[in-house]
Amino acid sequence: MPQIIEQAFSSQPDLHRQISKTLQTYPNLLPLFSSISTYIQDLKSQNPSSYPINTSQPPLKKRKLSFSNPSSAADEKADSISDLSFSIPQRKKLRLDLSRSSPTGALKAINNSTLDPEFGIPYSAIATAICVPVPEKAQPQYNFCILPAENSGHEQILFTVPSTKPKEGAAAVEGGLREDESYKDLVTRLLNARLPHGQLVLEPDPKEFSSSQAAPGEKMKAMHVKAFRGNKEGFLFFLPHGILFAFKKPLLFLPFAVITSISYTSVLQRTFNLAVTTQHPKKGKGEGGEEEEEIEFSMLDQADYAAIDAYIKRHGLHDASMAEARRAKPLYVNGRVEDAEEGGGGGELEKARREAEEAEDEEEEDENFDPGSAGESEGEGESSSDEEEEGRRLDTGKGGRDLVREELGSEAEEIDVEEEEEEEEEEEEVQD
Repeated sequence: MPQIIEQAFSSQPDLHRQISKTLQTYPNLLPLFSSISTYIQDLKSQNPSSYPINTSQPPLKKRKLSFSNPSSAADEKADSISDLSFSIPQRKKLRLDLSRSSPTGALKAINNSTLDPEFGIPYSAIATAICVPVPEKAQPQYNFCILPAENSGHEQILFTVPSTKPKEGAAAVEGGLREDESYKDLVTRLLNARLPHGQLVLEPDPKEFSSSQAAPGEKMKAMHVKAFRGNKEGFLFFLPHGILFAFKKPLLFLPFAVITSISYTSVLQRTFNLAVTTQHPKKGKGEGGEEEEEIEFSMLDQADYAAIDAYIKRHGLHDASMAEARRAKPLYVNGRVEDAEEGGGGGELEKARREAEEAEDEEEEDENFDPGSAGESEGEGESSSDEEEEGRRLDTGKGGRDLVREELGSEAEEIDVEEEEEEEEEEEEVQD
């Protein structure tokens, strides 16, 4: 093997061994590996400290913090909860630290072994904090979604807590735990005391929305609806102040302030889609004004339509179903919620069904329509031949039956005999 390859991969014995085997099988690759080795040697000469010597594995790259905070984990007073499961921005068990210096402090995820912060976010950069039940879990759990302000440069954070009380020693909180305080209650209390601008953690409210489906292992209704955004499966939560789609990255929260309209589309027997039109400032430097964006959630269960429709009406969100020409009247009029159609009830989805049925009836009438009968209905096209035809129909009735003979019976036969005799007498007179 050329010396340049030996030198380039001297600190990587495993990789050096693989290259040697490859060259034995494919000797024509020698020029390629020589060029790669030359490039590596040039990099080493430019920055020798970046390349380890005599190590079998390269050093692990430490994740950069998503926030800058001069205080370290060791010298800052914080309330902490150990061994929580984080999913975003990375999947790992970490310690949650909530510094007590509000509002200048930060939420941090601390490595349990090194006690170094892995990632975090200052309280001042938190736009919204949400706590929702984790769907489809036999044992109740809760997800906390920490959403940063737009253009703040910070990452979303998602972590999970059980519904049980913290184990002994798992939580170090100033003033201690309250009686029967669960993980969820503890984290909610600590966040409510630290969020900026008097914010509180948002949670689902059964009075606002609950699904027709029962939550696993519980008698209470579920607080979510299954849905897709594109090919990404997730869950919709209809919260008191907005709509959350979770839990795939990125989390999406649509507060009422950005929603301009909601439409029902692709209405089928079992499912329907929900299209939410939002308005937000144009992205990009130097661009002013606002732009609209339509976000569609698909494959919602028809069983949840009534609850979703009631939620939309309750908050005065526009219901622009099917098409602009058949858009409903504003659902929020003079400070109160009204039906989409006076006296009709049932919302826009029901209205669409009725209109579809009426359209089908009209099509059937068109198929049964006889163009030749149009003039007759207005008294046109009548003639003596029509009258004669009508007389024959009266005589014979349906199916060629002689209704006169059936009605008069033997009297009709006598009339026939008399007519024949008269005809014979006329013939005799003619002959004479």
